Amino acid sequence: VDYLSYGLILLSIWVLGLMMMASEKVYYYKKQEKLFMMMLLLLLVLLILTFSTMNIFLFYLFFEGSLIPTFFLVLGWGYQPERLQAGLYLLFYTLLASLPLLITIMYLYMKFFTLDYFFYILVNDFNIYIYLSLILAFLVKMPMFLVHLWLPKAHVEAPIAGSMILAGVLLKLGGYGLMRVLMIVQEFSVNISYIWVSISLVGGSLVSLLCLCQTDMKSLIAYSSVVHMGIVIGGLMTVTYWGYSGAYGLMIAHGLCSSGLFCLANIVYERSGSRSLLINRGMLTLMPSLALWWFLLSSMNMAAPPSLNLLSEISLLNSIIMWSWVSMIMLFFISFLGAAYTLYLYAYSQHGKYMISYGLTTGSIREYSLLLLHWLP
Repeated sequence: VDYLSYGLILLSIWVLGLMMMASEKVYYYKKQEKLFMMMLLLLLVLLILTFSTMNIFLFYLFFEGSLIPTFFLVLGWGYQPERLQAGLYLLFYTLLASLPLLITIMYLYMKFFTLDYFFYILVNDFNIYIYLSLILAFLVKMPMFLVHLWLPKAHVEAPIAGSMILAGVLLKLGGYGLMRVLMIVQEFSVNISYIWVSISLVGGSLVSLLCLCQTDMKSLIAYSSVVHMGIVIGGLMTVTYWGYSGAYGLMIAHGLCSSGLFCLANIVYERSGSRSLLINRGMLTLMPSLALWWFLLSSMNMAAPPSLNLLSEISLLNSIIMWSWVSMIMLFFISFLGAAYTLYLYAYSQHGKYMISYGLTTGSIREYSLLLLHWLP
């Protein structure tokens, strides 16, 4: 277990503890809370095993196994009846992409008679089919633009705990696998990496334009995480040290930040019964104490200082510009529109006339401690 696994294991334990705090409604309405807790603990065990194994087949096994509790979370505790479709999207996208990964692992085992990860770094006898099938499963899990369609669906339909674990840790699972696999196929990857970088950057700017059209809070946050992961893929594919360290930092920072934003959206949703930005406006007059947390987490999301996102995003930008000057255009659009949709989310939810005359509500102590623990690391 190296430092790469260590930070991500800590992140998953942290986010899982916060999830248990966040989903109080499940215990309040007695919606099979023992089964719920069992799913969460199973998910935690699978994640820790995924991050700590060095055997490639076991890594694949736990990587796919962590899909199952997530599927049940979305299906069993989701909100709308559309959650069946969202669960199927989640399942089929991930399974279809990770089938070639399993076949390739089997092929490598037949060829080298070992599954040890560190052995594969020394071998550079790979062709393009092995490269593509190794990398595709993690690109869908990240999600890369063009295969990101399962993410907003699953986020909108999932309960709060499902959203938090999905944004916080499962996206990082794809990034972690990508880092591991790219160390193996490093020599091959530099020749072909321009395809992935260009798809991610163009896709990132398109998705951030799409963010400005959203009215659903959860959907907007989900699309913004597609943008961030697009930058992460771009930085990883340059196979530089800057790109790796920046991607690692942005993965952890984005895990905390995105999870906190989903928490905020859920707090508002529990009060008003809707996730629409057209209904939830003027929160500054209704919940004045929550406005500070909206501001802090939004500024984290658009990589303002003093957040961890700023440092990581600067080093990612550095690595991508080192790789090619032309990408500066797309990076400019991504940074600018990122600030634009974050401010759009903040301004529309906090300012303006409020719709229906709710009472003046405040959060509970539980919610404030939850948000503080999201912002503090």
